[in-house]
Amino acid sequence: MSEKIKVILRSGKDEAVRRYHPWVFSGAIKKVEGNAWDGCHAEVYSNKDEYLGCGIYQDATIAIRILAFAPDRPESFGPDFWQERLTRAWLLRQQAGLTENQETNVYRLVHGEGDHLPGLIIDHYDGHVVIQIHATGLYRFIDDIASAIRILYGERLQSIYDKSAETLPASFWQDKESKGFLYGAPAQVTVKENGLQFRVDAEKGQKTGFFIDQRENRQLLSRYCRNKKVLNTFAYTGGFSVYALRAGASAVHSVDSSAKAMDLCAVNVDLNGFRDCHTGFTEDVMDYLKHTEDLYEVIVLDPPAYAKHQHVKHKAVQGYKRLNLMALKSIAPGGILFTFSCSQVVDMRLFHATVLSAAILSGRQVRVLHQMTQPADHPVNIFHPEGQYLKGLVLAVD
Repeated sequence: MSEKIKVILRSGKDEAVRRYHPWVFSGAIKKVEGNAWDGCHAEVYSNKDEYLGCGIYQDATIAIRILAFAPDRPESFGPDFWQERLTRAWLLRQQAGLTENQETNVYRLVHGEGDHLPGLIIDHYDGHVVIQIHATGLYRFIDDIASAIRILYGERLQSIYDKSAETLPASFWQDKESKGFLYGAPAQVTVKENGLQFRVDAEKGQKTGFFIDQRENRQLLSRYCRNKKVLNTFAYTGGFSVYALRAGASAVHSVDSSAKAMDLCAVNVDLNGFRDCHTGFTEDVMDYLKHTEDLYEVIVLDPPAYAKHQHVKHKAVQGYKRLNLMALKSIAPGGILFTFSCSQVVDMRLFHATVLSAAILSGRQVRVLHQMTQPADHPVNIFHPEGQYLKGLVLAVD
């Protein structure tokens, strides 16, 4: 098979690439010269035969993820390429004060398009690294990526776990097996975040095992919890709950429909010595809000992504509106509501409008205290605004 193909775009379909957007959609392609296969090196040209950039091809709606724009023109995406890109990503985390931090030893090393490596996620948990690949064409480079990680961390590295089985389609695995541990062996991992301890289950937990992206928003919650009764919904492993307890909350109730998540939430509460003020409920959040007789002074709404595709965006918006309306009915006068959306197709403007609709229906007076997003180790490529997926509001409810 030829290692490299030439991809010529349709007339007028080159504007996004000229603006450094890293995706080329299949519908934008006029012609492919060479034998295209998932993972092959694709050079992208305009309809006038101008070189625009190169990346990795796959037979999908997003046909090419561009790794280098003109005039850069690497001959291949070999080991040196991955080493340079991962080192660059690590240096950005070093600038953000995360790589040698005694109080926080968990961070995202690579955030896809935000680190000019579209389709690749790498999270670091105190020497244990988890990889998730979101593009089938990228998976052929998994061994080179793992080697670059080993060189980057050296003796500090304890394990590398490939969790791409959860992010790539089932059809991809029909003739192959997920690699699992690429280095090291399974271990019980406990990390520190802002001085708090959390147990991480990379193999069986959601995403890569912990929601790293809420680190700064959890810290913000601490300002509002002293002597308050707090409800943490969609609690997962209890990140917001533990921060609220350390801040001096009088009581924290954590709610999640997953029994496994609530078990790990209890472990994390115990690790930090806060068992006496915490109660967990394994229950559907909407059902809990519907039937609870408690009035909470602080409520956290951190649901999973309600919309992963454009065609379900309207349904997702209705879901966010119902959820926020129920929370606004369950919060005490003078209460504080932390509300989030991690749906990429629901931008901040639409999310704000959705929460506004819920506030109108609630009949409560509501003020915005903070607008929240993801931290520096989840950078947003300015040419790829879709990367700003996490958005949140802190509301004061009269």
